[in-house]
Order: sequence, then C-alpha cells, then structure tokens
Amino acid sequence: MIKLSELLHEGFRDPGIFKAVFLAGGPGSGKTYIAKGLFGIPEKVNVSQTGMKMVNSDKELKFLLNKYGFGTNLDALPDELFRQLTDPSSDDYSGLRTFAKDLTGQRRKLYQDGRLGMIIDGTGDDFRKISSEKAELEKIGYQTYMIFVNTTLEVALERNENRDRVLPASIVQQSHQEVNRNIGAFQGLFGSSNFMIVDNNEYKTESQAKKRFKMLVKQGLSKFIKAPIKNKKALSWIRKQKLLDKSKGRTK
Repeated sequence: MIKLSELLHEGFRDPGIFKAVFLAGGPGSGKTYIAKGLFGIPEKVNVSQTGMKMVNSDKELKFLLNKYGFGTNLDALPDELFRQLTDPSSDDYSGLRTFAKDLTGQRRKLYQDGRLGMIIDGTGDDFRKISSEKAELEKIGYQTYMIFVNTTLEVALERNENRDRVLPASIVQQSHQEVNRNIGAFQGLFGSSNFMIVDNNEYKTESQAKKRFKMLVKQGLSKFIKAPIKNKKALSWIRKQKLLDKSKGRTK
C-alpha cells in the first residue's frame, strides 16, 4: 500500500490535484470504458494521463470473488450463495461485498488525504450518498464534476451479459431505473457547467471512439481539469506542503 507521506509528497505536484470527477450510470452502461477513454487511462492501469486516480469498488470485489473461487459471473451462482456474497441484510451474509467496499474506502482515503485527483466510479442510484461525498470533498478544497453515462435498458442488459462480472437481469433493471431517476437531481447538484451526459448506446470502432472522446473532452472536461485552483483552503494546503518540502530540502 502506498505510504501517506509518499502521497502527500506527490500531491502538491500532481496535475489533477484537488479535482474529483464522479461517474454515474447503471451496470452495463460502460462507465469504466468511457472513463478510460475520456481520461486516457491505459488498460490494467488506474491512473489517468492527468494523474487522476480511479476509485472503483468493482476492482476489489472481482479480485476477492476470483481469489475465493466464486468467479465473477454472479448470475450463474445459486440464489442463496448470491445473497450470501452480496446482500448485507441476509442472515448468513459473508461480508465479502462490505470488505471490498472497505478496501476501496481505504484507497480513496489515501488519495483524499494527499489531495490527489480522483475519478470516483459509482452507480449513481443513491443521490444522498453522492451529495454527501461531494460536500465532504468540497469542504477541504476540491472542485467536483459529474459524468453521467446514459444507455437504454436494452443496451445495458446486453452489455451486462458480455462483461466479466455478470449481474442478474433484475438487478440491472432496478439499478437502471433508480440511476436514471436521478439525472435531473444530479444536474442541479453539480450545475450545468460541471455536469456532462454521455450517450453510450452505440457501438463504435476504436477510431470512432477516440474521435468522440476527444470531442467530449473539449466540451468542458478539459477546462475543468486544467482550471487553476482558487479555493482558499486548497491554496493554503499547497502552500504548507511547499514549506514542508523546502524544510526537508534544508535538512538533507
């Protein structure tokens, strides 16, 4: 695990410092694919070209499912076992899903303590949770943005069947309804200048996708990431980190 001191040292030099982008979209919407394209994140790497770190509990959950031999096709599991693995309200809940979320939370806390840029990949079905997380980050100086990845239910169901962690269709349908119900609320929360809806219904070739990602970045995301930091708390934190850095330099 990365040491906090290393994160703090990296933090004030990081190009994505004090920027947090929330991703919203149901299972099968293609959030992770969109994020990797928009932020220039290579395969099997969770750091963008701007230095922003991806935060996604799916990564930890898939690792744990494979580690303990369950595999990631959750739809193929017996109903009782599926509940044991994923439903905290179940009498014989294993705690696996909670453990995965705890691991992700620890990773995110390290990034946040270092004020590093983050791409927070969530579902978006819980408006209050995202609203609370947004307020927490802004309280310490972060600027926030949301990318809402939108698809039809039919496309989401088809993509769910083709991804490595397959969910039961009933869960995809319920999540799709809950997420799309929050579009207007999210737009109001983040404001039109810091909110982007990405329609991800069409299947595109690699060259078409790259062209589209470039266009979407120009529409406002690039401006958000490159905008100079003006928040007083953020500027104060950076100033203190620079003083600490100079102090360390004199002692060497």
